[in-house]
Amino acid sequence: MSPPGRANILDGSCGLGGEAMRYRRDVSPGATYFFTVVTAERRPVFRDAAMVRLLVDILREEKARRPFRTEALVILPDHLHTIWTLPHGDARYPQRWSAIKGLFSRRCGLAAVGDRLRPHERGIWQHRYWEHRIRDDDDFRHHVEYIHANPVKHGLVESPTDWPWSTIHRSHPP
Repeated sequence: MSPPGRANILDGSCGLGGEAMRYRRDVSPGATYFFTVVTAERRPVFRDAAMVRLLVDILREEKARRPFRTEALVILPDHLHTIWTLPHGDARYPQRWSAIKGLFSRRCGLAAVGDRLRPHERGIWQHRYWEHRIRDDDDFRHHVEYIHANPVKHGLVESPTDWPWSTIHRSHPP
């Protein structure tokens, strides 16, 4: 067990072309994290507003089951970025993402893509996701700005406020 205030890093492995790849996740209880979650083969699943609404509903369901605070969120056609703050003593974001990806995959009605399917992803999501523990207020501000500017970066809109699926518009994100 890690000393109080220190990160607890879990090791894992993932089969990739017959070879094992080692990775480490920062699982600091009560921390704030930036996440990037991508669809399989960058499929533009969230170009459809109904799919965005389904994902937002599932995020709310998971939040009711296992609380977390959404600090910022943007949903683009083929990926999303979000910042979550976990409750004190809780570091179970991997379980939350597994549930969210699994529920969406089962409910969306989309055909799977790719050949390396896992039950909770069903070919809708990339197998992994990116996580970064927010270190301080400057890091937090930087990542919130990155999230809100992402639709502009991808050429989807000219101003962050033009993108409808962003917490830039909300005082109470999902």
